[in-house]
Amino acid sequence: MTDPATYADLGEAAWRWVLDQVRWDDAGPWIPETVPHAGGPPEERDGMHSGIGGLALVLAEVRLGRAWTDEEQRLADGIAARIRAGLPTQGLATYFDGVVSDLGVLIALDARGARSAEDAGVAVARLVELATDDGWEQPYLVPPPFAPHTRINDVTLGTAGVLLGAVWAHRHGARGAEDLAARAAGILLAEGEPTQAGTDWSFVPRRFRADVPVERQREMPNWSHGLAGIAAALAVAGSELRRPDLVDAARRGAEHLVTLGDTDGDGFVVPAAIPPSPGLEEVTFTWCHGPTGTSLLFTALEHAGVDVVAGESPAQWHRRCLRSVRTSGVPRRLRPGFWDNDGRCCGTAGVGEVFLDAWQRLGDPDDLAFATVLGDALLDRAVRDGDRACWRFTEHRRDDPLLPPGVGWMQGAAGITAHLLRLSRVLREGRTAPAVARLDTWWNLPPA
Repeated sequence: MTDPATYADLGEAAWRWVLDQVRWDDAGPWIPETVPHAGGPPEERDGMHSGIGGLALVLAEVRLGRAWTDEEQRLADGIAARIRAGLPTQGLATYFDGVVSDLGVLIALDARGARSAEDAGVAVARLVELATDDGWEQPYLVPPPFAPHTRINDVTLGTAGVLLGAVWAHRHGARGAEDLAARAAGILLAEGEPTQAGTDWSFVPRRFRADVPVERQREMPNWSHGLAGIAAALAVAGSELRRPDLVDAARRGAEHLVTLGDTDGDGFVVPAAIPPSPGLEEVTFTWCHGPTGTSLLFTALEHAGVDVVAGESPAQWHRRCLRSVRTSGVPRRLRPGFWDNDGRCCGTAGVGEVFLDAWQRLGDPDDLAFATVLGDALLDRAVRDGDRACWRFTEHRRDDPLLPPGVGWMQGAAGITAHLLRLSRVLREGRTAPAVARLDTWWNLPPA
């Protein structure tokens, strides 16, 4: 087995590279999305996905292993100041780049300190201000062809993300969080589409798609943009708010989801898109669109006390998801387009996180063994320059498939950094090693 210090050393080298990319202006810190970068800050400079918000999640991970340096403390203070200043006028509600992102970032920096409830309360108040009768505005799907004020149901851009944020705020004692959660949950319940097997939730509710060409009505039923994430949000909300109706809605969503997937070989894989996207793998194994992320639905149902989904326990469905990932060939690059990404959203680090969660919660040695296989792939693929390191992913549909190195949390070295530091710590300290709870993972971790 690789020495845990090897993962930590690479994580620190990657973090040093990320810190080198931090720039400052009169409004505070920012990072480029990729390197090299010409020009000023990106439009979404503050978000968790690719902005400075994601660096707060790395800082939370760093703090579990050592004290922050003066440089890191300055960065943490700069991030917090900028997010707090912008939160009262933030116009987006999303988990990737909006108020829900801001909520998660500020709580990660404060680590249940004196300001967590206050920060969460400001975020809740802003989400209430941005709410309409049927959801939250977003800039992503506009007319034509989508109808004006199109809503999104999912956990990354839509109503389910607001629900996850409200539950997270409620867990941190924010005033108004329970009412906000009830409002978001009510909107989702109204958007549910009954099926023969249970209930479905589309990425975009059907009422907004009458004039949308059929080829643009593709569903992505896994975690990031589809049914799995929406049902998980309802499950944890039902558990936290003592709402059996929400838990039952989540169970019915899962019962529909399992009809969409392949259960061969004691596994479970749902297509990344229905109908398939041309030029892409029909099945992937990622956090965003594969069984890695979809496994979070079943731990959410287990957390909520659900005993059976379509004849099996949530725990059995969870193990099916992980088995499919372990036997898929990941992290080998079997062919162009199969496994070209090592980040959190679409690649190796995101898979590794879920397997570490599983090992710390359940203790199955296969999960830890696979997490180290993934960690070794990150070692092999690192682009090193002295005491710095980054990663370059590929896009097989481009003439030049090698992409520039990414900086941020979801698609860059920052997210990989945090995973490597956690992997090293877990290997040193065992199953009881502390883990950073985040608004999209807290139920997937062992009880604190």
